[in-house]
Amino acid sequence: MHIGIDLGTATVVVYVKGKGIVLREPSVVAIDRSKSTRKVVAVGDQARLMLGRTPGHITAIRPMRDGVIADYEVTEIMLRYFIEKVCGSGGSKWLRFLKPTVAICVPAEVTSVEYRAVKEAAESAGARTVHIIEEPMAAAIGAGLPVEGPGGNMVVDIGGGTTDVAVISLGGLVVSESIRVAGNKLDEAIVRYVRKNFNLLIGERTAEEIKIRIGSVYPLNGELSMEIRGRNLINGLPKTVMVTSEEIRGAFDEPISAIIESVKSVLEKTPPELAADIIDRGIFLTGGGALLKGLDKLLSKVTGMPVHIADDPVSCVAIGTGKFVDFQSSHAKN
Repeated sequence: MHIGIDLGTATVVVYVKGKGIVLREPSVVAIDRSKSTRKVVAVGDQARLMLGRTPGHITAIRPMRDGVIADYEVTEIMLRYFIEKVCGSGGSKWLRFLKPTVAICVPAEVTSVEYRAVKEAAESAGARTVHIIEEPMAAAIGAGLPVEGPGGNMVVDIGGGTTDVAVISLGGLVVSESIRVAGNKLDEAIVRYVRKNFNLLIGERTAEEIKIRIGSVYPLNGELSMEIRGRNLINGLPKTVMVTSEEIRGAFDEPISAIIESVKSVLEKTPPELAADIIDRGIFLTGGGALLKGLDKLLSKVTGMPVHIADDPVSCVAIGTGKFVDFQSSHAKN
């Protein structure tokens, strides 16, 4: 079996050769710390439901932080769980005899230590062979861009923990930059804004819901609003307030400015011939952050170039990783 894994800070997406995307679950693990050895209570969707709602002895954690492994042991447990799940019934027995070939992605500018940690975690989780691919390359392949050709292709992949900006030509990254500002930083910005302006404490799940439902970075034709609930910081009681998309747009100023500066920085370093190609082809947005309302319009206004959102931006990296492992397997046979 050949498996491609987008090991994201917020979500794990798994691609299986011949089947396509077979799994998409939050990268969250719930651990029972009351035992001498940490016992796993839930992984993925079930664990996400526990975020901010667990008793003292259970902790729901994200083992990935800023696109890299923050907790090696828990990441290995999570990977093994997902690999066994896509293998179907008897997954653990199946792994003992027929270990899969796995391609897994990392941010463009990881250190050698971070790179090795991802590879070793996948091998410990049951992979026979592990291929590592850079996220912007996987995103470009998943978006259907002609990465093997001599033309310039520019990708901005905004995930949960990192934003990867890259110009790709002839199957390699010509210029790339990875910053640890992405979806999670947008959530944190919402939490800070609501705390400062409404004296209201909200959790990360509520912040993410606000971002998805009314978050925008460019004026909308009809501004949106939603009711949110949290804890009043003054008297400690539950409180409900109404927030608007215009207010949340102001909360995004700092993280969005960092992403824009990264895009500008990569464009400034791009060779002129490839820059001419990008003017014609445009910039492609991938990752969950590509769905942020108005981001394509804002980037187009700032750069003066056309900006396109990939057909399935959330799945691009996983699809590209899967296509990469397909290519590796067919190349090995030849």
